[in-house]
Amino acid sequence: MTTPNSLPPGKTPREYYGSELRRLREAALPKMSQEKLGALTFVSGTYIGQLENSVRSPQIDLSLRIDDILDSGGVLVRIHELLEYSRFADYFKEAVEHESRAVSICEYAGSVVPGLLQTSDYATAVSLGAQPLLSDDELAELVAARMDRQRLVSATTGPELWFILDEAVLRRVVGSRRIIVDQLRHIAALIIRRRLIVQIVAYEAGAHALLGGMLSLMTFSDAPPLVYLEGQHAGQLIDDTGLVARCQRSYDLVRAAALSPEASLALILSAAEVHENAQEQ
Repeated sequence: MTTPNSLPPGKTPREYYGSELRRLREAALPKMSQEKLGALTFVSGTYIGQLENSVRSPQIDLSLRIDDILDSGGVLVRIHELLEYSRFADYFKEAVEHESRAVSICEYAGSVVPGLLQTSDYATAVSLGAQPLLSDDELAELVAARMDRQRLVSATTGPELWFILDEAVLRRVVGSRRIIVDQLRHIAALIIRRRLIVQIVAYEAGAHALLGGMLSLMTFSDAPPLVYLEGQHAGQLIDDTGLVARCQRSYDLVRAAALSPEASLALILSAAEVHENAQEQ
């Protein structure tokens, strides 16, 4: 993901994308209508118009097809990257950029399922819990951005992923019993498919080095490790070698206190069953 340097004055990334799409389409020889471009890219002319008028956000595969048809030299894909970058909160943008380059990501979460593991329903419930007055469009943007990050989980060349979750994450009903059941089974499926490692810190473990908050430790093939810490409405990216080392030690202590991966999977499935039974009563 590329960090944008600037935007045309007075334009959002989506508006910039729309204006460039219109410019490229109208400059094509012979001139191309919205309907013709839509037919060539397997969408409707109305949808192309919505993109040009900044009503809809583009998908990367469509940007690739349009760039190819209009022979734009990749203009829309580059703006698409800028658009993707802008969808995240300011304090999280730099962390997302580093996340996409990491060779390993180790996360701890003490209260909610980490974004890389969330289902869309769970992400929707978490977003509304934090910001209950979001419009439908704003909510859809937030959830779509979170789902897009999960390409790291599905990619065969993605980073090695290790998550430590407090047992409270499994017990809290977010949205509804159905949503948390689906969420826990989604995590279990990823574990069974060997996409990642998950450990649970059981309540019986008591106090530990990372109580509360969220931590993400990222390592790279060509750069020193980084740590991202996040609280409510704020986040901090740490590159100080001493602080990173302290965070790594804290993570290792919690990893040692957590249940084994096998016992953790059993607890996740057990918690899902408890929620499902409570839902049926």
